[in-house]
Amino acid sequence: MMKILLFLSPFIAIGIVYYIKTKMQDKHKPYVLGSLWILILIFASLLFTSIYDEIKFDEVKNTRYQVVIKNLKDIRDTQLAHRTVKGVFQNNWDSLVKFVEIDSFTITQRRDSSVLDKEMTKRYGGVKTYKDIVIVDTLGFVSVKDSLFGFDNRYETMMYVPFSKNDDTKFELKAGFLNQNGIDIPVFEALVKKRVILHDQSLNLILKENQVQSVDGVNGASLKIGSMDEVNTNGNWPKNYSKDK
Repeated sequence: MMKILLFLSPFIAIGIVYYIKTKMQDKHKPYVLGSLWILILIFASLLFTSIYDEIKFDEVKNTRYQVVIKNLKDIRDTQLAHRTVKGVFQNNWDSLVKFVEIDSFTITQRRDSSVLDKEMTKRYGGVKTYKDIVIVDTLGFVSVKDSLFGFDNRYETMMYVPFSKNDDTKFELKAGFLNQNGIDIPVFEALVKKRVILHDQSLNLILKENQVQSVDGVNGASLKIGSMDEVNTNGNWPKNYSKDK
């Protein structure tokens, strides 16, 4: 409503000025013109405040989204590691943290080789026949923690939503399977509502942000990574927030 009034205010002012010049008695003109100038200043102030508030909101939003995205990417990397080692994604934060602390990747090496094919050798009357095989050698193990985080312990707090009203607010975490062509494929999703990140901002601007549908914005009411509806481990943010999704 305010934006409509701000948009209409120049036309209203023009109409009033026209009325003053053509219809109003001269003795009343100074008072009405003075009042008109006051109204113009009020509308100009409201217009400036409206624009300034949106600029500040965008600055706060962009700063907070970038920090939240860092957490979501850590969650995604940990989930992908969990799938590599365990074959599935995890839907429990405590179990995911414990996985980082105690589990390891297996380092393997694949090499081609050939062995005697006993069946074919027998079929050809004792003429030795060989078949190609791939041998997988286990070379060692490397801990998930060292591989993903090195000496950094940020995995212990990656589940907590930055800038939320309560320090113990966690991302929503889901994991399961999606059936495609008769095959159950592991999927996961981690998300947080925008209103949780922007809880101390203007409600009207938050509601507007929830309606965003743009290639340069975060579409929808949540900031998330992964999906329970499709095989996808990307985030829903554009590249201007992070080089990789």
